[in-house]
Amino acid sequence: MQANEFINNLIPPLKLSDKTGKALSWMEGIRTNVLPVVDSGKFMGLVNGDLIFDLNTLDIPISELALDKAACWVFGDQHIYEVLRVSSEHHSNVVAVLDRNSKYLGVVTVEDSISAFADSLSIQSQGSVIILSMNMNEYSLAEISRIIESENTKILSSFISTDPLDQSKIKVTLKTNKPELRYIKATLERFGYKVLDQYEEEAEVSTEEDRIGNLLRFLDI
Repeated sequence: MQANEFINNLIPPLKLSDKTGKALSWMEGIRTNVLPVVDSGKFMGLVNGDLIFDLNTLDIPISELALDKAACWVFGDQHIYEVLRVSSEHHSNVVAVLDRNSKYLGVVTVEDSISAFADSLSIQSQGSVIILSMNMNEYSLAEISRIIESENTKILSSFISTDPLDQSKIKVTLKTNKPELRYIKATLERFGYKVLDQYEEEAEVSTEEDRIGNLLRFLDI
C-alpha cells in the first residue's frame, strides 16, 4: 500500500521549457485540469488549466507561470493514506511522488488513492458498518472484538476519529462481515457501549461511485 505502487503513468510531467499550448493539449488528451511540472528530476509544482485559460495565450513557457502546490508531494515509500492526507491539506486531486533523494517519480490521483484505501479497509467486502461513541480511555479493540465475536461475527476493519460534537470522545467505526446488526447492536449496548449509527448493506457494491460513497460513509465524512 505504498504510494509508488499507485503512480498514474498516464499523467506526464511538463518541463519548464514547454509552452502553455502543449500543457492544454495534454490536459485535453488525458482529461485533467492539472499537470505536474518537473525540472531536472525535481518537482516544481502543479500547473492549472484555468490559469492558462485566463492568460489566453498558447506561447508562454511554463517557467513564466506561477506554479501551485510545490509542497503537494509524498515519498514513494509512504502509505497511500498519506496521499489522501496531503491531497486534502492542499485541496488537490493530484499528489506528486518523490523518492528519498527528492527525485520525481510520478503522481497519484485522489481517485486511485480512494480506491486503494477502500480496498485496504475491506469496503468491498459484504457486511455492515456500526459506529460507537466512547471516551478514549475506554477504548479497547480487543474487548470490542470479543463482544462482537460472541455473536459469531468478525471485525474486518476499524477506524477511529475524534467526535466533532465532543472532543473528549472518539468515534469507533467498525466494518463487520455480517449484513445484519440487530443482535450485535443489542449485545454492545448490553455491555454499555453507545451506538451512534449503523449501516446494513443490502446489495453488492458494483460501481466506482458506490465504492467511494461507502468509503466516505465508513470514515463518517
